[in-house]
Amino acid sequence: MNNKRILITGASGFIGSSLIEKALKKGYDTWAGIRKSSSREYLQDERIRFIDLDFGDKAKLEEQLREFVSEHGKFDYIVHNAGVTKCLNAEDFDRVNFGYTANFIDALQAVNAVPEKFILMSSLSAIGVGDEVNYAPLKLNDTPNPNTAYGKSKLKAEQYLQATNDFPYIILRPTGVYGPREKDYFLMVKTVKSGLDVGAGFKPQHLTFIYVRDLVDAVYLGLESDVRDKAYFVADGDVYTDKEYTRLVKEVIGKKHVLSLKVPLWLLKGISVIAEEVSKLTKKPSTLNRDKYKIMKQRNWECDITPLVNDLGFSPKYNLRRGLEESVQWYKENNWL
Repeated sequence: MNNKRILITGASGFIGSSLIEKALKKGYDTWAGIRKSSSREYLQDERIRFIDLDFGDKAKLEEQLREFVSEHGKFDYIVHNAGVTKCLNAEDFDRVNFGYTANFIDALQAVNAVPEKFILMSSLSAIGVGDEVNYAPLKLNDTPNPNTAYGKSKLKAEQYLQATNDFPYIILRPTGVYGPREKDYFLMVKTVKSGLDVGAGFKPQHLTFIYVRDLVDAVYLGLESDVRDKAYFVADGDVYTDKEYTRLVKEVIGKKHVLSLKVPLWLLKGISVIAEEVSKLTKKPSTLNRDKYKIMKQRNWECDITPLVNDLGFSPKYNLRRGLEESVQWYKENNWL
């Protein structure tokens, strides 16, 4: 039995629940940070312990952590995976992704509960638009210049963490994460299965991916290493054009003929604005919005994972085909497809 105590926030989601599974497999004393209202569908293992931390109220958060530490001791490892990827209001990205993270860091320091290692799940979007002329990959020493509210909120959280003294951290910036239980890429797979391939714009996109199990491996490599105070891009090391991605999806689901439609960026922008306004009326965040449009418009998602490979010995086990095969199998078994 591993005597390390680990907290994974945002544990009910697609990435969070996968992180929990790995923690249990490794024998950690595993705590899932979720809201009381969150689904526990993928958190059924009886060894999981639950905690509902109020990141929005720093005083209450301090009190909760102080109580926890007095009863159980502090967390050895924390993976801060909680956050939002779509919101009704753009300022909610900042409030949750940055504000809640800052509150958490401050509260951990205030109650003397700084862990041995704190992993912040950030995003490639924190760096901004890549080179869309020569398609050079993003490098860690590139100056961040995010162009989305989501990316800006993630960068602010990163910078706050980096400016905190004596707080051992690793920042991970995954590219597009896919796998069982994931819903956005699933929608693309479902669309292709229905006979449609809808693309954004006419200029080729260079896409990168990371299968969720490989991302989880990168997290635990970071936690269990002596490396600290560094940031890394996380991808599988391959680059695909949007056409290659669709071709692979077609092959994996056994779809021979698909109607390809390219939506001009100006039209996509208009649709995104309308979808965002409708979501404000219905009070339900839309997958398509102004922020998402900027992400879909981006042509180059290449990033250099050499530092991750060199420092942490990261070696992805899944290429896109293998990851898609496993994902599609799961979608079929769980009646999603």
